[in-house]
Amino acid sequence: MDSTTLLVTISAALFGLIAGSFVNVVAHRVPQDRSVVRPGSACPHCDHPIRPRDNIPVVSWVLLRGKCRDCAAPISARYPIVEALTAVLFASVPLSLGLAWVIPAYLWYLGVTMALNLTDLDHKRIPNRILFPGIAVGAVLLGTGALLDGAMGSFGRGVAGAAVYFVVLLVVALVARGGFGFGDVKLAFLLGMFSAYLGWGHLAVAGVGAFLVGGVLALVLLLSGRRGRKDAIPFGPSMILAAWIALWFGDQIVEWWLR
Repeated sequence: MDSTTLLVTISAALFGLIAGSFVNVVAHRVPQDRSVVRPGSACPHCDHPIRPRDNIPVVSWVLLRGKCRDCAAPISARYPIVEALTAVLFASVPLSLGLAWVIPAYLWYLGVTMALNLTDLDHKRIPNRILFPGIAVGAVLLGTGALLDGAMGSFGRGVAGAAVYFVVLLVVALVARGGFGFGDVKLAFLLGMFSAYLGWGHLAVAGVGAFLVGGVLALVLLLSGRRGRKDAIPFGPSMILAAWIALWFGDQIVEWWLR
């Protein structure tokens, strides 16, 4: 790895820590139809505003030993975990794509899908307030990055792939008669655009992988007794995880398959 790529990777990871903190806010407030800007962050137990020094991603949670400074109520470990995982996701972008102008688009994409992952797990919802801006801003960033990279053909493939994934999942949802929510169908457009931008093989990995990951997770939940046969299991997280896998290992998986 050259020094420039290393610098960009470290910068992306640090930015990911900050973005992860905001992702926590978005995932918590949007399903409640609350503003993600006002009021500022506060302890959910004592409602005391969180001081700036106590709002440093991961570090503050460790220094406070997972407790509120004012009321000593426990702070969920999920917050630093999401922040750290978002940092890892962001760092993976320059490592996967190299130095390219589409890096900001993929950082946005990963941040949005992380937030959607959390809301689907918590509320079995993929909120339009996150998804629609995610698609719109993502398309602008991806198109601009593709123009600067001289890869408008890839952008066109991304838009076509978004439509293909959307239509395929729509057909599956109609055939399954309620087996999939329309939120999953709309999510397919976002995932399809960013997966197909990298190649049709990446889109195939994301699409087929979603059903494989979903099947494995459902089987594990059923066998462990955490879900019953009639319990609804969110499909969005499986779609998102498969799309992340396509981003990271799409080339290797396609090459292995062709062999």
